[in-house]
Amino acid sequence: MFQVAAIQITPILNDVQANLKRGIQYMRQVSDEADLIVFPELWTTGYYLSKHAFMELAETKDGPTINLLKEEAQRANAILVSSFAEKDEDGHLYISAAVIDQNGVLLSIIRKSLLWGRENDIFKMGEIRYPIIETKFAKIGVLICYEMEFPEPSRLLALEGAELIVCPSVWSVAASRRWDIQLPARALDNTIFIMGINTVGNNTCGKSKLVGPMGDILAEASDSREEILLRAVDIQSLYWARDENRYLEDYRSKLTPGGQSISTRLDESL
Repeated sequence: MFQVAAIQITPILNDVQANLKRGIQYMRQVSDEADLIVFPELWTTGYYLSKHAFMELAETKDGPTINLLKEEAQRANAILVSSFAEKDEDGHLYISAAVIDQNGVLLSIIRKSLLWGRENDIFKMGEIRYPIIETKFAKIGVLICYEMEFPEPSRLLALEGAELIVCPSVWSVAASRRWDIQLPARALDNTIFIMGINTVGNNTCGKSKLVGPMGDILAEASDSREEILLRAVDIQSLYWARDENRYLEDYRSKLTPGGQSISTRLDESL
């Protein structure tokens, strides 16, 4: 059993320092309770920016934003998942997520592999690679926004042993029905916990939510205001759900999107 906190925030466009200040204030409010703290997609910069603005604001994984968040994760003694606009050494832009452990150690940088609409004109696609991050509390996967709209990434994570998928997002009001359908569907199909963390305001639908492995909504935030969604996760209930719904046990590797290597590993386990 551990506590996960989703920080649903309205980013101020082009103002990294203001967003970090508010985000850290929210982190500190739950630092005595939360074991895992998660932020929405591109919350430090805002989402609706030009390519020029992103070029100006993007940082490397060793930049001041990630270094500050390492300090805050250690201060809170919590695992932190935070999306940011990343610039690599060649000047390419990515929508990325940093996973930082409770000791302030950067565990992984995950780059969004499936881009939505205008994102294709600004950012470079990351690799089709969905790693499992081993943490003190659970095996975690990260899918960034649009990646959740495809069944395959969450299925691949489940097959590799993920217990919780974290989904930092900027999900629009117009697409809110998809948000309400797809997160529970991915959780149920894969008998897995899913935490969707959305922004609110600026034409986004909020409703950050924790979904259980039977597809039930365990907690949900407002669709109109900033909020911290704090909820306990009982990983043991995931294995109860998998006894009830044996989707993964009855799964056959010929169905696997992802190539021969994962199919071979799956065959060996069946």
